This record gives sequence, C-alpha cells and structure tokens, in this order.
Amino acid sequence: MDVVSRASVNGITVGYDDRGRGEPLVLVHGHPFDRSMWAPQVAALAGPDLRVIAPDLRGYGESTVVPGKTPLETFARDIAALLDHLGLEEVVIGGLSMGGQIVMEFCRLFPRRVRGLLLADTFAQAETAEGRKLRAAQADRLLREGMRPYAEEVLTKMVAPHNVEALPDVAAHVLRMMSSAPSEGAAAALRGRAERPDYSGLLSEITVPALIVVGGDDEFTPVADAEFMSTRIPGATLTVVDGAAHMPNLERQVEFDSALRGLLAAVARTAAHGG
Repeated sequence: MDVVSRASVNGITVGYDDRGRGEPLVLVHGHPFDRSMWAPQVAALAGPDLRVIAPDLRGYGESTVVPGKTPLETFARDIAALLDHLGLEEVVIGGLSMGGQIVMEFCRLFPRRVRGLLLADTFAQAETAEGRKLRAAQADRLLREGMRPYAEEVLTKMVAPHNVEALPDVAAHVLRMMSSAPSEGAAAALRGRAERPDYSGLLSEITVPALIVVGGDDEFTPVADAEFMSTRIPGATLTVVDGAAHMPNLERQVEFDSALRGLLAAVARTAAHGG
C-alpha cells in the first residue's frame, strides 16, 4: 500500500500519508508543522512489514482549518476516526511536542487501541496560569501578524543553531512548515492546548512498550521533562539525542530512527509472548 490520500472524518477533511503494510505506526506532528515533518521516517521505515500513517492535524497542512479553539481531545478523536476509516483497531502511535500531548490524550481516551507509544520532545504536565496567558497572546499574535515572524523567531529553538548552519535543508524545511501553517489553525491549537489536562497520573497506567525521545539541546521541552515521563511509565526507554534540539527526527534522523526501530522490536516481542 502506498497512498497519499484524504478522508472525510468528524466533519472535516484530513490529508494523510499511508505507506507500507504490516504493523501500523501512526506519527502525529507538532505545532506549527504538518505531516511532512515525518517524511524521513515514512521513507525510511515503511515497507513490507511496517505501515506508516502520518496525518495532517485539523488546521494544518492539507486538513480542514477550523478557527476558534481546538482541544487536544478533538485532535485525538480525529485520529481515532481516521483509524476507523482505515479499518485499524490497534496501532503503535507516536507524536512530537504538541503531537506527543495529543498521543497522551489518545491513550487516555482509547487505551486499548495502543500497542506501543512514542513520546518525543513533549511534556505531560498541565499548562500553568502564566503559560495559558502566553499561549493566548501568541494565538492573538499569529492571527495579527501571520506565521512568518514567529517562524523566523523560533527557528533556532526548533533546530539547534549549529544544525541550522550544518543542515540547511533541514532548517529550510522546518522554516517552510512553520511559515506556511494556516494562522487560524495554529491559533486554534494554541488556545486548545492551553486548556490541556495533566497527564502525569496517566503515565503510570501505560502498560505497553514506550519510548521517550528528547533532543539533548531542546529548550522547549528539556531533558528533565523527558526524564519525568520515563520514570513514571513502567519499563519506558529514554533516549537523549545528542546534538539535536526540538526536532531530533530531522536533526539526527539516524539516531532517532534507530530508537524508533527499537520500540517496534519491543512491540513485536510483546506480541510474540502474548502481551
């Protein structure tokens, strides 16, 4: 199977990539990106034994833009509806940054649909009062100024400064994703994300193989946030990717993909032992 497609779910159109066959792996992008952030993983991992599905979240990429406020629950239910559309019940699911929080929400709502879990450069705690104010102000700014000023401002936090120089194609890709994101969709996600619940308690209930990945130079979600999650998920594996900031899947693809393959192998071993 090798499909670039669209599906009508939950009253919107979702654009998604669907490549390979076998064990389904769903990859959820962060803010303010789109599914192309996972293009290297789709290309490297999809094949005869692994089916990789990467959707655009509502408000991003080729999916419908819905202004206002988009809670994490809405994103998670969109993913579940896409899986229903594809006839998939259980999946390995992973996300980066906001995508990781959407994945945690998916685990809260649909724990029996999760066979394995990847949480990359994300954190579990609820937003603080100050954080809610900052996200609201940022949403207002995106609607007022568009995406480009914000994108240029945060590029060297998304991609480590040394990688902006050493990996210009990666930096250009990240800047392009951020700059082209629909401002109304991005603002709606920020407003919804500000109201997210605290997932800290949920972590101890996760019983499937879990991988926590974080860039060693990540300022948005430092290594301490990853350690917080890894100590609370029973048996979780923590991988700190040296030389990467907030986008280790792009900045250090070989190391990231190796860690992800390790997760998939753990899922396969669990299945083989009847877990």
